[in-house]
Amino acid sequence: MSLMGRWRDFWRRVSEGLTLQELWAQFRREAGASYRHYRVELGDDHGSQPRLRRWFRLAGALFWAMVLKLSPPRRVFLLVALLLLVAGLRGGERGPGMPIIGALALLVLLGLELADRVALKRDLEIAREIQRWLVPQSPPSVVGVDIAFATRPANTVAGDYYDAFLCPAGAGGVAPRLLVVIADVAGKGMPAALLMATFQSSLRTLAQEPIPLGELVARLNRYCCEHSLEGRRFTTAVIAELDPASGALAYVNAGHNPPALRRASGWIEPLEKGGLPLGIQAGADYETGELTLARGDRLVIYTDGVVEAQNARQEDYGEARLMELLRGGAEESAAETLRRMLSSVDAFVGDAARFDDVTCLVLRYAGA
Repeated sequence: MSLMGRWRDFWRRVSEGLTLQELWAQFRREAGASYRHYRVELGDDHGSQPRLRRWFRLAGALFWAMVLKLSPPRRVFLLVALLLLVAGLRGGERGPGMPIIGALALLVLLGLELADRVALKRDLEIAREIQRWLVPQSPPSVVGVDIAFATRPANTVAGDYYDAFLCPAGAGGVAPRLLVVIADVAGKGMPAALLMATFQSSLRTLAQEPIPLGELVARLNRYCCEHSLEGRRFTTAVIAELDPASGALAYVNAGHNPPALRRASGWIEPLEKGGLPLGIQAGADYETGELTLARGDRLVIYTDGVVEAQNARQEDYGEARLMELLRGGAEESAAETLRRMLSSVDAFVGDAARFDDVTCLVLRYAGA
């Protein structure tokens, strides 16, 4: 292989085939996310200082914020490496080996941090696989009902949950009912994902009992209150129960974004009846909304990551834009509606960083 061919192969391995523009855009997103991570520790009391002094103080604060993220032995190791670098550079010919030793020490420290990151990434990948097992990969087959769903975690694991399954629950408890749910645990990352898993298991267990939807949500709320860290890890949710034969729909909105019921006529009805988010007040009352779906009606449930998605100008996608999109496509399937929603959000956000999980569920009723 020629030298140029080797260089191309090396660059392809390093860049994973991304163009310079894509690499720069990804670096900016990652740098912005890292800065936001440290911004809380930097404080906001530098604005009144002279510009040069402000930048020096910000640089110093950022340095110490990063150093304090290391373990104590690694902090000392880093400071020694930096001292060797500075002393060697200032010493000139008297200490020619010191910069090399300092650089090697920094490489060793980088290797240790990368090893930790690889181990954490492996654990997160396992957690993501487990999380995938907890949610359906394909919708249940129900006569007269077309369902599509999708989720896009902001991190490796998510605090969003969606589900759709047949169960005997209902006021009569005789005919099988279709239960659909979307929930959003406050926060992101591993803590939210762990609570999502407990939410899923408790909901699945309660749904097997032939109890009314309001009682199911009340019991679920009591369970969430026991695991919400005094309300700091509450969960918003929409839980709906559909009789596929008659189109009768009961739902409870527990502090969630109101789902949009798009009637076949084009009229959009928000579903707002319910109560507080789950996990805040153990004795909270939840109102059950009841309505009937007609042929061609579509129920769209989504998390706040959809309407709060921001573009590079920090503008929200917004509920109005979503409602306008849902007014179209009267004859399309649930999967087509879902695809249009996600494509619209993607086009709006562009290359901007995404800070929240995005989860959507679309149910189209065609009658039994």
